[in-house]
Amino acid sequence: MNNASGPPEVSHLGWGHWYTLRELEAATNGLADENVIGEGGYGIVYRGVLPDKMIVAVKNLLNNRGQAEKEFKVEVDAIGRVRHKNLVRLLGYCVEGAYRMLVYEYVNNGNLDQWLHGDVGLVSPLTWEIRMNIILGTAKGLAYLHEGLEPKVVHRDVKSSNILLDQQWNAKVSDFGLAKLLNSENSYVTTRVMGTYGYVAPEYACTGMLNEKSDVYSFGILMMEIISGRNPVDHSRPREEVNLVDWLKSMVGNRKSEEVVDPKLPEMPPSKSLKRVLLVALRCVDPDAQKRPKMGLVIHMLEADDSLVRAERRIAEESATFRRDHMLPKTAEKELSEFPTVQEQSSVNHHTQAKRR
Repeated sequence: MNNASGPPEVSHLGWGHWYTLRELEAATNGLADENVIGEGGYGIVYRGVLPDKMIVAVKNLLNNRGQAEKEFKVEVDAIGRVRHKNLVRLLGYCVEGAYRMLVYEYVNNGNLDQWLHGDVGLVSPLTWEIRMNIILGTAKGLAYLHEGLEPKVVHRDVKSSNILLDQQWNAKVSDFGLAKLLNSENSYVTTRVMGTYGYVAPEYACTGMLNEKSDVYSFGILMMEIISGRNPVDHSRPREEVNLVDWLKSMVGNRKSEEVVDPKLPEMPPSKSLKRVLLVALRCVDPDAQKRPKMGLVIHMLEADDSLVRAERRIAEESATFRRDHMLPKTAEKELSEFPTVQEQSSVNHHTQAKRR
C-alpha cells in the first residue's frame, strides 16, 4: 500500500514485512485497551486486524524502547527466519522513533495457563491425550530452538502462559528469541535473571548463568503443572504442598503417583503413561544441570514404546544416584529403575542416527 507523501506502508523483508507505526496503530485501534490480549515482562500484546482482514498479534516491547535500530533489526531478523509448527511465527516488525513492535501470527485459543488455572468448570476440556500432545509439541518447539538452529536459542522464560494453543489444542511456544542468542562457542551466557518465579532453575536464579539446561528445568516444571493442574508455587496450599516439585517428588517416592493427577481430568490416564511422563519430568528438574536430558532426548523418552518403559533397566548405581540427588525414599527406586537412563537413551539415539546415515 503506497502513500504519495511518504514511504510505502509495508516493505518486504527476506522473511516477512516491515510495518509502519501508523499501520499498526490503525490495526489495533490506536493500541486500545480493549484490544489487549496479553501482558508480560517483555511488553503488551494487542489483537490487530490488517487492511487485508488478516488477524495478527502486535507486541509493543516495553523493555526495548530506544534500543539501537540496527541492533534491534539484527536480533529480530534471527527470530523472523525461524519456522516450526510448534513455535509462534513472527510476521514482521516496526521500528519507529522509540517504538519497537513485533507482529506475530494470531493463535486463537488462548494460552495454557488460562486453560489449566482459569474457570473452565468442574471438568477440564484438556483430556490426558490433549495434555500429552501439548507436552510433546512444546518439547519439539524447544528442541528446535536448542538443537535445530545456529546459533542456538535459549528461551529463558518457559511457562504455561507462553504456550499458546490453537483450535486443535496444538502447542505453539511464544516469546522465544526475545532473550539473548547463544553463540555456538559459548556454552553459557551471563545475563540478568528474566525467568518467572517457580519455573527458574536453581543455578540460574543464583548465578545468572544461562544455557539450554535451564530451559529443560522450566520444561520439567511445566510438565508437572500440566499433569497436576497445580501452579509451580501455591501459597494457598498446606506447607508441604506449596512447592510443586517437592510435593510431586514426595508423592512419587511414596507410590502415590495417581494422586498427583489433576482432579479436573475427565478420566484417569493409563498407569504406564502417567509413570513415564512423571519420571521424564523428574529427570528434567534434576538439581544437577549436567544430568538433565537435552530436549531431543526428552522427545525420545516421551515417544518411547511401552515395551521400552517396561524393559529391564535395573542399574543400581544410577538409581542410587538419582535417589540421593532428589532425596527420594527407597520405595521410589524400583519405579525409577524401570525407566531408561539418560546415558542408555543417548546410546539408543546414537545407534538410531548411525543407522539413518
